[in-house]
Amino acid sequence: MVCPSERRWVLTLAKTIGSKRHKALIAMLIKERKAAGMNQTELARALGQYQSYVARVESGERRVDVVEFLDIAKAIGFDPKVVITRLESR
Repeated sequence: MVCPSERRWVLTLAKTIGSKRHKALIAMLIKERKAAGMNQTELARALGQYQSYVARVESGERRVDVVEFLDIAKAIGFDPKVVITRLESR
């Protein structure tokens, strides 16, 4: 059983997919990947994942947690703090 305050938290998280900031994050990840000259398959290999994982992230079907974000940043080669700062300003 979930208490009412926990239910509100779960509903809030569910609403982040498709939000302006979620879309902005995806756009930034795609921009950084392309700037690094990587395709989805190359990024997936660097992450130890299938290409479909990257496709689901980039299509907005899958949320990225903090640890995954840091792994993606390392695999692509960008500073995650810069992307977060840009995202916060939106």
